[in-house]
Amino acid sequence: MRLLLHLFLAASAAVLFPASPAHAETPFSDRLTDSLCLDSLPTAAAWYAALQVGEREGRAGIPVAVSVDLSVAPGLGINAAGQLLYPMAYNNVAEGWSWQPLAKADTEDYYRWKYLPLQSVTEERDGYVQEDKIGEPQHTRVAWRYDYFLAFDNPYAFYPRAVDDEPGFVLPLAAAPGTLRLIALAVLAETPLADSTTFWKAIHARPVDFTLKKRYLIGRLEALVVCDGASGTELARLQPAAEKSQR
Repeated sequence: MRLLLHLFLAASAAVLFPASPAHAETPFSDRLTDSLCLDSLPTAAAWYAALQVGEREGRAGIPVAVSVDLSVAPGLGINAAGQLLYPMAYNNVAEGWSWQPLAKADTEDYYRWKYLPLQSVTEERDGYVQEDKIGEPQHTRVAWRYDYFLAFDNPYAFYPRAVDDEPGFVLPLAAAPGTLRLIALAVLAETPLADSTTFWKAIHARPVDFTLKKRYLIGRLEALVVCDGASGTELARLQPAAEKSQR
């Protein structure tokens, strides 16, 4: 399994992030090939599975490129100025482990890690018959859903911090996209994975045992790339305005 992990990471990095001695000091998000929008990227689930089986040492600093799920992006749109707006009002709380109870509200956030949704995978498992209501045997489904996210703690390198619900990413587009695709580039943190599990027991009115597992790739956001999904053309790339921390 370790060999598979190393092969997966090496192959992904070689394709997505070609190294060059002449560009050793250049951020990796500047060194991506022009075919990024055409490439078939590893899914978030594939990244998570590969990182799970690897040794803790050596995972920090790994560059990843993942597609953002735009089907769950409230407020996403293109304004009159031709800018893509991705509000972060609904993406500012990444689980309880993100809480900073001693944060100063005027300058800090109570939740350190923000997130971008990446992928959802639903899995149906073997059901069973139970009698939740006496005298009425009922078939109960068993469903699992895996939601994948990219968690990062440097959003204010991309947009100003504000206390209202307006902040978010603003990306000027080179042209109006046919089919919009958004790719996030990040570098994994020292602790690159986190997860949580929530379970809802079936009841007579809803005969489904449902398990939700949220899985996070954790790191530093390096860039957002907007692609025209139909043509594979890169339309915009947003990178940090300055190296600064919101903490």
